[in-house]
Amino acid sequence: MKKQLVVVGSGMVGQHFVEQLLAHPEAQDWQITVLGEERHAAYDRVHLSEYFERGRAEDLLMADADFYAINGVDLHLGEPVTALLPDEHKVLTTQGEYCYDRLVLATGSYPFVPPIEGRDQPDCFVYRTLDDLDAIRASATKARSGVVVGGGLLGLEAANALQKLGLKAEVVEFAPRLMPVQLDAEAGALLRRKIEALGVQVHTEKATSRIITGEQQRLRMCFSDDTWLETDLIVFSAGIRPQDQLAREAGLQLGERGGITVNDHCCTSDAAIYAIGECAVWQDRHFGLVAPGYSMARAAVADLVGQASVKFQGADMSTKLKLLGVDVGSIGDAHATTPGALSYRYQNEIDGIYSKMVVSEDGRRLLGAILVGDNACYDTLLQYALNDMELPEHPESLMLPATEGAAPGLSVDALPDTASICSCHNVTKGDIQEAMNDGAVTLADVKAVTKAATGCGGCSAMLKNVLDSELEKRGVVVDRSICEHFAFTRQELFHLVQVEGIRTFEALLHKHGKGGGCEVCKPAVASILASCWNEHVLEPAHVALQDTNDTFMANMQKNGTYSVVPRIPGGEITPDMLLVIGQVGKKYNLYTKITGGQRIDLFGATLDELPLIWEELIAAGFETGHAYGKSLRTVKSCVGNTWCRYGVQDSVSMAIYLENRYKGLRSPHKIKMAVSGCTRECAEAQSKDIGVIATEKGWNLFVCGNGGMRPRHADLFATDLNDEQLVQTIDRVLMFYVRTADRLQRTSVWLENLHGGLAYLKEVVQEDSLGIGAELETQMQQVVDTYQCEWKTALNDPQKRKRFRSYVNADEPRRARIQMIEERGQRIPAREVVVEEEVS
Repeated sequence: MKKQLVVVGSGMVGQHFVEQLLAHPEAQDWQITVLGEERHAAYDRVHLSEYFERGRAEDLLMADADFYAINGVDLHLGEPVTALLPDEHKVLTTQGEYCYDRLVLATGSYPFVPPIEGRDQPDCFVYRTLDDLDAIRASATKARSGVVVGGGLLGLEAANALQKLGLKAEVVEFAPRLMPVQLDAEAGALLRRKIEALGVQVHTEKATSRIITGEQQRLRMCFSDDTWLETDLIVFSAGIRPQDQLAREAGLQLGERGGITVNDHCCTSDAAIYAIGECAVWQDRHFGLVAPGYSMARAAVADLVGQASVKFQGADMSTKLKLLGVDVGSIGDAHATTPGALSYRYQNEIDGIYSKMVVSEDGRRLLGAILVGDNACYDTLLQYALNDMELPEHPESLMLPATEGAAPGLSVDALPDTASICSCHNVTKGDIQEAMNDGAVTLADVKAVTKAATGCGGCSAMLKNVLDSELEKRGVVVDRSICEHFAFTRQELFHLVQVEGIRTFEALLHKHGKGGGCEVCKPAVASILASCWNEHVLEPAHVALQDTNDTFMANMQKNGTYSVVPRIPGGEITPDMLLVIGQVGKKYNLYTKITGGQRIDLFGATLDELPLIWEELIAAGFETGHAYGKSLRTVKSCVGNTWCRYGVQDSVSMAIYLENRYKGLRSPHKIKMAVSGCTRECAEAQSKDIGVIATEKGWNLFVCGNGGMRPRHADLFATDLNDEQLVQTIDRVLMFYVRTADRLQRTSVWLENLHGGLAYLKEVVQEDSLGIGAELETQMQQVVDTYQCEWKTALNDPQKRKRFRSYVNADEPRRARIQMIEERGQRIPAREVVVEEEVS
């Protein structure tokens, strides 16, 4: 019986907690229930303003729509919690009650609205949720201007959003300057000048006493100094408060200024209840950024799974951002509150730059910094502050424009392995090195493994610097050329072959290369030629380009024998064809195994046996399964609605159709597909390059997943497609991949390295932003129309068949005797492989 874990709050921090727990084996011991007050699943509040640009909530979602079902998470949206009953271990909601063994409170915060008379009038809003933004956008359709109450981070972000909606935006701030928590007087004044130059009027030292109906516009804001301001809508962004009401009513201990008190493991005063994120206070400190919330989530997960050594020890509250296009940075003790602190200041009114460094009394340590107008030195200063590193002889030169004799910038080589590179996901320099030790060699690789730079994105430049430095130290030279014979990438070579109609390696080498080619460029060009023209791999012009597997159209095994893999589309096979495989396996004494791709592999065939085996298989109706090539391998399927009581579509028929359509498609790397007949996902479609899942309305398409050494969950690409739309979309995705991927690049890595990522791929495929949709479809149809079973063609050509003789001068070749042993009733290679010639 699983233990019950209830998470109250479906925001960024609650979602991070769930994802971190699911990464542990102990997650299987828990039934996870998530209760969300909003109607949307967890979404990215850091980039909330982008909702005005795209207008699509799904673009901000933190997980695919089926993430919860796949992982067995019971998600309840639009179901507010009304009470906690700690003594009974129960949570009450508007729709029922839930028992728990452990409870996680991730209720976040709520916007603070000053107690101003008239604040509840129509066209007065807060800036916190997608629903808030929908309401603001609706009000803005018939408005001319808008005012934001609050000149902090979120207030300026809201002002930017109002501008994007086409309104004249103004900011009203109670304090004497903008961003009073992060900036000093000089920095605040400069930021104000820059923002007003962009068309946003700023009013400081203004206290709104009441809001009434306006004469020229909808609302009038009356200030305590007897002045007033009219506007059509008002957005309150005057700070946040911990959402602690449930905990307060349940009797949990709270901080002096509110918030749920937690210890280093994020446990509350009730040992069965955790609190994480903006609703929690640690050592009476409240953290209003997402990165500390993520750290709290990790600490709570660690405690839940018994890793007591992982603790929450506070968090860095430094920020780097662009506000209405203006660089702003604040690090550590920006206001020099540390006893004995001293400061360096640089102000350039002509270029609009202000920099300030706060150092220790002895001038050896950086305590804090403020930057406005230029964040170029932010990453360097942050690392000095976070790692308590000794400053150079002239520390002021770190923030000054480069001059002769200035102190050099901080090299990433000087950072300790413990240096934090990404605070959102707690990624250190050492974590990046470990990822590279495990095979990550590109920025996309490192992001995928560590999640660095996938939160706010502020660490992207530092991450790239660390990666480049580590590659250089490891002797890796980054060169876009495919090899020394061609100064082109695979994508560029593909373009040359296609546009110029080049059909042979020799012609391409003569026109665009040098030398004689190598084991890198020859197979790559062979794949390109096959993708473009689909000629047989054993044609004289191509055969010399192939690697061993393609040369003999079979995978060579470790003892020198070969495997035979007939195609079984969709995994469907008749009893008669099963009997043929059994007879062939028995006749040639082959080891037989059913694969994860729903095929049957036959191992142990000698070179000269390959044509004999394939003759029998082809006569029975089999085709080559292309297991030896970088091409489509399999399309796995469940039994769908034909047999399964849960199936909603005929997954078998679709899998067979897709496999027969794309069989023989040569590509940069192997391609695997799957079709599931319902969301129970028995075919494991979301771990495939192309995954199709049936819905009651059609098909959902997932792209660019893979298993292997570095598994990647496929991305949801399109939903509720009919058969024609599904095939058209897959045609375009696959052919765009074939045309643009690097050599030996899986679809997953291709997507991670694709500039613009999934959103760009959707634009190209679904919106035809490049105008090549029809061309991609035509090219795929040409591949489909020119398909040939390579083994059937080879068997019918005496010259091609000669390649499979062990001795070219013998009409009946003598066969090698390969030492084998018997295990579990089948022959397998001997532990020490010995190949002996049989003398007749």
